[in-house]
Amino acid sequence: VLSYVVGLVWFLALAFQPLAPRTYMSENAMGSTMVEEQFLFGERALSYAREFAGHKKKVGGMPVAWLEKTMWSLGLEVHRQPFARPLPFPDETRERYVWLCQALPRYGPGSTRAVPGSAGAGTGLCWDCAGLCWGWYRYRPGTATPLPSGQIYWAKDIIFLVNEHDLLGMEAWLEAYHDVNLTEVQSSGLLGRAGAIQAAVSLELSSDVVTSIDVAVEGLNGQLPNLDLLNLFHAFCQKNGLLCTIQGKLPRPEGDSLPAYAHSLQTLLLMVLAQASGRPRGDHGLFLRYRIEAITLRGINSFRQYKYDMTTLGKTLEGMFRKLNNLLERLHQSYFFYLLPSLSRFVSIGLYMPAFGFLILVLILKISFWGGGRPGGGTLPLLFPSLCTPPPGPPLTPVSPQEPRPGLLALVPPLVVCHAAGLALYYLPVLGQHVATQHFPVSESEAVVLTVIAIYVAGMALPHNTHRALAGGSSDRGWMTLKLLALLYLALLLGCLALLNFSLGFLLAATMVPAAAAVTPNGPKVLLASLLVMATPAVTLLLAIFLQRELLEAPAGAGEGWQLFLAALAEGLLQHHLYGSFLFPFLALGAHPCWLLLWNVLCWK
Repeated sequence: VLSYVVGLVWFLALAFQPLAPRTYMSENAMGSTMVEEQFLFGERALSYAREFAGHKKKVGGMPVAWLEKTMWSLGLEVHRQPFARPLPFPDETRERYVWLCQALPRYGPGSTRAVPGSAGAGTGLCWDCAGLCWGWYRYRPGTATPLPSGQIYWAKDIIFLVNEHDLLGMEAWLEAYHDVNLTEVQSSGLLGRAGAIQAAVSLELSSDVVTSIDVAVEGLNGQLPNLDLLNLFHAFCQKNGLLCTIQGKLPRPEGDSLPAYAHSLQTLLLMVLAQASGRPRGDHGLFLRYRIEAITLRGINSFRQYKYDMTTLGKTLEGMFRKLNNLLERLHQSYFFYLLPSLSRFVSIGLYMPAFGFLILVLILKISFWGGGRPGGGTLPLLFPSLCTPPPGPPLTPVSPQEPRPGLLALVPPLVVCHAAGLALYYLPVLGQHVATQHFPVSESEAVVLTVIAIYVAGMALPHNTHRALAGGSSDRGWMTLKLLALLYLALLLGCLALLNFSLGFLLAATMVPAAAAVTPNGPKVLLASLLVMATPAVTLLLAIFLQRELLEAPAGAGEGWQLFLAALAEGLLQHHLYGSFLFPFLALGAHPCWLLLWNVLCWK
């Protein structure tokens, strides 16, 4: 109990200012010296955005021809990449195949470094990018060198990428650019390339009025970009007086007051929840798996007291790109594992991992000092009695000399049943969607989600007494051995997960560890069953949804929370099948079978 409480208190203390040092630039090539930005074409960027919106409305979709024509007129080398991606379970109104139009300019032959900027074509952003391109570069077709309006310091190619269908389009382009096929995207090869990509900035502007810029760092499977890239953005925002936020939270004056701590804790918890979801919070999230440092910048139009024009935003982006232009190698000096209570402070891995360690220590202590019904005895005499001399004194529970001792064979039935349930949870929802839609009036996505819920709940009703068919399987030593195996399984599972995604590992440890340590077939059944049900990953997901809405100051009712829960299940499956997110397979093939083993211990007879 003490170890668990210390772990939670340690985590909550991370938002205190003494434990969160100020951010600083580690990369020498992006030192403290600033550049003199020369971007003065904000109005031109807005005019392109309005013109793009008009053509988009006119054609009722993406104005591909107009995009190509306009970009060619700006001197950019433009290419289109068509692609198709079958969706595993589309809705009745959702297309099974989607297509991409992308633009790829290249400056100078033989380049080996590139810095791309991407734009969601569903917003006016793409032509903000085109306006920036016009202000920064002027490329003359047929010549070997760019003509950068009197600026000759550019050493890297810059790619302006306009993609449709959000992450699907971005993944198709990245796979084609790196000549790999990770997600079964069918696409044509790229005609234009610009060498190894070092960094990327994704822009999302939904309005021509920008009151602040919110930065998103969480990528696929909880990956984070190098902290120096975030520090670079923050530095230029401060230089140009641009209000920047993270997790949608306005910066507050720093101090040791309780309101300042509460604000930092809210921001920290929002990042933990976002990272634990494993879902990319922007197009940048897919770049990280290719070892490309990237962030997403979103223009926000909500805080009316602050308003900035496109010239200010353009200068900020120009300054960032000019700093990235100085890089001679990939960003590696700063942290890759961190938590952010604010944009100006961070918590490194050396500070937040002890919180997780104290939670896992509960399982280790339970395994190490588990007496198993003998005073002063350990687990080893129970499992391997022939190797140890019984401790002096009578056992607390009399054991008949004729009672057979459980072997490892007694653990096979519950292990097989629990992992079979996990395999069914992983494969059957998508494979059986067509059967469900033929017999029930539901769409394909609804059939998948309802099948997941049905298999998940049915796992608790599986035959949990198969061990009684084996000699010695129904003895107390049988459930003790099974619980020991479940505790080892859970400790290894959470320990490995925390190295890949700390936030997800911590949330699962905070909910599953108390139930795993307390479960026993001899205690109060109703209380232990309730505790174990509350510790299931599905309930953890539901509670996390309500917590996130509370932190965003938009609390959800029971009905809305349930709808968000169903949407999160469908999104989790889509993220796995489309982009390779490991959250769903981890829960289905790892956490759920482990939880079922604990349920077996509770139902032991």
